[in-house]
Amino acid sequence: MLNFKRNLLSAALASSLLMAASAAAAAQSADQASPSQSDTANPGAQKNDSKKKQDAVTLGVIQVSGFAQSIQTAVSAKQNSDEIVEAISAEDIGKLPDVSIAESIARLPGISAQRVAGRAQVISVRGLSPDFATTLLNGHEMVSTGDNRSVEFDQYPSELISGVTVYKTPKASLIGQGLSGTLDMHTARPLDYDKSVTVLGVRGQHNSLGAAGGESAFGNRINASYIGQFMDHRLGIALGFAHSKTPTQENQVGLYEPWEQVGEDWRPGVAAGTWYSEGIKALRRTGYTKRDGMMATVQWQPNDTWTSTLDLFHTKATQKDTANQFEVNLGDYNGGYGRIQVTDPQVNGNGTFTGGTAANLYPLVRGMYNERHDTINAAGWNNLFNVGDVTLVADLSYSKAKRNEVNLENNTQLVPAPQLDTLHLSYHGDDFSQLDPSLDYSDPSQLYLRNTIYGSGYGKTPRVTDELKSARVGATIPLPDSVASVLPDIEVGVNYADRNKSKHQPEGNINVGAQGDTPIASDLQYGLVDLGFAGVGLIPAWNVPGAVARYMTFEPNEDQSYLISKAWTLNEKITTAYAMADIDTVWGVPVRGNVGVQVQRADQSSTSRVFNGTQPVGSQIQPVSGGKTYTDVLPSLNLAFSLTDNQMLRVALAKQVARPRMDDMRASLDFGIDTATGKPGASGGNPRLDPWRANAFDLSWERYFGTTGYVAAAFFYKQLTSYIYTQTRDGYDYSSLVAGYVPPAGSPPALTTGTFTAPENGKGGTLKGLELSASVPLNVITPALDGFGILASASFNKSNISIRSPENATSVGSGPIDLPGLSKRVYNLTAYYEKNGFGARISERKRSDFIGEIGNFNGNRTLRYVVGENIFDAQVDYTFAEGSKLEGFSVQLQASNLTNAPYRTYAGTKDRPLEYIEWGRTYQLGVTYKF
Repeated sequence: MLNFKRNLLSAALASSLLMAASAAAAAQSADQASPSQSDTANPGAQKNDSKKKQDAVTLGVIQVSGFAQSIQTAVSAKQNSDEIVEAISAEDIGKLPDVSIAESIARLPGISAQRVAGRAQVISVRGLSPDFATTLLNGHEMVSTGDNRSVEFDQYPSELISGVTVYKTPKASLIGQGLSGTLDMHTARPLDYDKSVTVLGVRGQHNSLGAAGGESAFGNRINASYIGQFMDHRLGIALGFAHSKTPTQENQVGLYEPWEQVGEDWRPGVAAGTWYSEGIKALRRTGYTKRDGMMATVQWQPNDTWTSTLDLFHTKATQKDTANQFEVNLGDYNGGYGRIQVTDPQVNGNGTFTGGTAANLYPLVRGMYNERHDTINAAGWNNLFNVGDVTLVADLSYSKAKRNEVNLENNTQLVPAPQLDTLHLSYHGDDFSQLDPSLDYSDPSQLYLRNTIYGSGYGKTPRVTDELKSARVGATIPLPDSVASVLPDIEVGVNYADRNKSKHQPEGNINVGAQGDTPIASDLQYGLVDLGFAGVGLIPAWNVPGAVARYMTFEPNEDQSYLISKAWTLNEKITTAYAMADIDTVWGVPVRGNVGVQVQRADQSSTSRVFNGTQPVGSQIQPVSGGKTYTDVLPSLNLAFSLTDNQMLRVALAKQVARPRMDDMRASLDFGIDTATGKPGASGGNPRLDPWRANAFDLSWERYFGTTGYVAAAFFYKQLTSYIYTQTRDGYDYSSLVAGYVPPAGSPPALTTGTFTAPENGKGGTLKGLELSASVPLNVITPALDGFGILASASFNKSNISIRSPENATSVGSGPIDLPGLSKRVYNLTAYYEKNGFGARISERKRSDFIGEIGNFNGNRTLRYVVGENIFDAQVDYTFAEGSKLEGFSVQLQASNLTNAPYRTYAGTKDRPLEYIEWGRTYQLGVTYKF
């Protein structure tokens, strides 16, 4: 029944597009009657100016609010833009349509999200990985708490965002544009409102997996917003606060990577050539994420000449969780207690080991603790001056992100040692794999902290700082009458941005202290967690940092040979000059748009350290640095042809770039010399990388139903002239590192050149796609369906680009792979009803398989195949009518991930699973009061 419902909703997507086309004739009279349509038909009548976002949108004598208002505002933004854009708008102050800003963005045509810890977090635009998109806040580029430049959207409270515009085609005046797209988040402009308003909201949350490990399944969200105008509407203030505490509850089974073909007698009982994983684990993760965000905007218009806007934004997130884990090594790594024996092995027709009985095992019960603190601060000060017919702009912005993290683990085993176990194994790609032990692991007094095959524990304390300062000046100048009939004005300017990012990752063993092997005391125990979903049963949960403090020693550092290269800094100075002319003319039909060029001058450099074991003790840690300067010239053209009063054809051409990944640009490298040949070699980053570059063509046909809806079909084509691959090249100059090298006795002297494995620029390829989208209020078909509507999109992407996977991405193989982040099919569907204060909607986000980027157990970036997802969300709400005793109040009931859709990864083929994770359903019940 569940599969039937899924297929039904997916099928409704195509039906909605056909329905929209058939509704065109019925909507014609409505189009002609709409007072705003005539403005849209006139070329240049509406540009990308700020539109007033009032408490309701008036269409003739009909007034709409709530979700319908948010749809109409987004439709108007798309229709009035000179570029090809997608948009979302809050249905009211502090009230975006979805639970998080990431999920709202992921519902737009051609856009998909990857889930992290159950939340939509990173965004892919048009089938390209998040690396290719840039994120702005009120037009200013934002920093990131991650190792790269891609923004983690779940750090931005949806209650503080009034809307998002996704630019799929660039314009020359858009600073910080990406290659796949540019996502610009907006906060409220107080002078766009005609009166003061205050909104308060409270919501409770519950996760369907329930409480475990001392952590609650309940959470909460609180938000408050105020917008006011003063001094005869010359001064406006917007303030917002949003707090959330979201429970983390997770069930997971994971298998070791890589899957590999065993050799003769590698695994007694398993035939040579069988694909086999070296280990398996099952865990229950419990914890919470707490986030507090604040925004403030001050707008001042002392006169008709000067408008000054100051934006401030702050968010602080704390994430704490503990994974209580049962784990067993199924290879030869068994602490010297004899070889593992496999009986009754089950092998499928693809040569994959799918189950059996494994004996002579010594499992671990682990506690793994993560505590992460993220802080983002941003400020922007924009000043507009009208001097006659000339408009001047002066803009300053600043943003800084900091991440401090602690990762700790404890390893325990049954004593007296060893207590060897026998596990019954059964692997599944579409459900939790089973690892059923014969012994009981539920008694914490029998599990001792001790030196296992993985030591007694390990810890890391990563920290990241990312800081960006920028300044911009520009002017919009009307052109002479001789050209004004085609090019009414030209915009020129220059922007300077200075960005610094650094990462440090001290690490170290967590060793059992002087008391020796010991159980963990009862006052540090949280109780038992149930791993019955994996066949394990009950295991203890405990206070991991408390156990480290009481029983263990931990001294993280970054000076060990294998840690030296993990610390790095990167600096980017980007100067962007631009000139853009608006187009407003008639070429048989009215035409508007823009043509322009950006000139980007990049100056990039990185510093780090390298461990050079060829040098005497005391001089083995050496500085390393590198960098490059280059210039890109980026022309762009956007044309919007008004074919009729309600039909538009858009054409766009552009040359685009995306800055390389920041961790790829690090100067770090791991270096060594082959003593048998004297040949040096290293792997690391490359601070001399050029950006990704592409030539882009876009074509979009759009048909509007007044301002209430539209249907569109868009085609895009990107020729990537440069791509970044991990490559190994010979002939790299190591003369400075091998100077003074004294070879061991009997070994040859060092050569001055050798191999270097690092990201390099190489050939590109093509990416193309078709995007079908519709926003259809069903009353355009018949008045009987008044209040009903559908939002739908289908995106189909294809690329001939195949890249070599990074060295540590073993699960996607060593051969060419598809573009990371590329789903060949992405579908979105929302069906809604809203009338007389009552609203209901159900949404589906569906994407096909893709290669995703995750952090592996070493904390390094790796790639894995991710099974496509199908996520359902729903909401019902009611707003009390004006004049009632509860006027201003509204109640909402929301459910996220209704089907508890799992997150699944695999190695090569789906019968070789890696992760199967469930995060549960999330329910929210809340009330909002507006006055």
